[in-house]
Amino acid sequence: MKLIKIIPDSVIPKYQQIINSIEQALAQQLLKKNDKLPSINKVCMEFGISRDTVLYAYEILKKKGIVNAILGKGYYIKSTDWNFEERIFLLFDELNAFKENLYYSFLEEIQQRANVHVFFHYFNIDVFKKLIEENDGSYTKYIIMPGNMNDTAPVIKMLPKKDVYILDQTNIFLREYSSVHQNFAKDMHNGLLKAKTKLEAYQRLILIFPGQKEPVGMVKGFTSFCEQYKMKHEIICNFTDREILNGDVFIIVDDKHLVNVIKQSKKQKLKIRKDFGIISYNETPLKGIVENGITTISTDFWQMGKILAEMVLNSKEGRIENASNLIIRNSL
Repeated sequence: MKLIKIIPDSVIPKYQQIINSIEQALAQQLLKKNDKLPSINKVCMEFGISRDTVLYAYEILKKKGIVNAILGKGYYIKSTDWNFEERIFLLFDELNAFKENLYYSFLEEIQQRANVHVFFHYFNIDVFKKLIEENDGSYTKYIIMPGNMNDTAPVIKMLPKKDVYILDQTNIFLREYSSVHQNFAKDMHNGLLKAKTKLEAYQRLILIFPGQKEPVGMVKGFTSFCEQYKMKHEIICNFTDREILNGDVFIIVDDKHLVNVIKQSKKQKLKIRKDFGIISYNETPLKGIVENGITTISTDFWQMGKILAEMVLNSKEGRIENASNLIIRNSL
């Protein structure tokens, strides 16, 4: 009996296909409590996929309470009580450290009261459209993270309005939908305002804004703050071998550029905080450790997941701005 089925050219990620296969086998009573799942090595060899992919799928099943891991023996079915009335389609733009935090918060709050399937569009409008078209009618709720892509509204309108929740980024074309979102312009402005007394010790604020997937509200908030308080400022799209000047403060929205700035500072033998400053966007555990702590402006992603779950489980409507805060550390 083949429990796991993977279609190589499907737009559904392979780890999600593994999860779907196990859940389907449970629904069809092909698996019972204490049954052992195929080993990670066996699945890897059979389908030619990485260990990380299989491990990630099994760990999600573990977090859902469906399987249990026994050290040295493998993964076993923990519970067959798998009869969810609520089926949730969760479409992320991409997976990173802070959105993973949001996802696990959402799962923790949902517990086993719903069946959650997660997908990714990676800022590709064709993939976005295909995933929604293929899954229209298969779920009771649709949670969608459209990112900053254009032309998502007509695609989302295919779905029943009352069953749709917009997550993280929204826009004027999606204001009719319930949402838990960030106000990027306000959050950037208010975060810089809270840091104003420290920023006054520097000469210039530089926003590194690639502008490919980042919300344009960040630029609006940055510009409005600098103009209101008459601070010298600049916006650049990348940081590659650029010289850091004494008195510069970098506001960095992409972690790749955070790494580049820190590398360049070491090359120039500059001291962070003393010679120049850094404010990074989006909190991750690593930023509390790197260079004795990087200052961040960030929404509370864990809280965002909890609020979203509560709305979905209770079919609540509304548009909620998730709270944001400045976390002062050694880099400023």
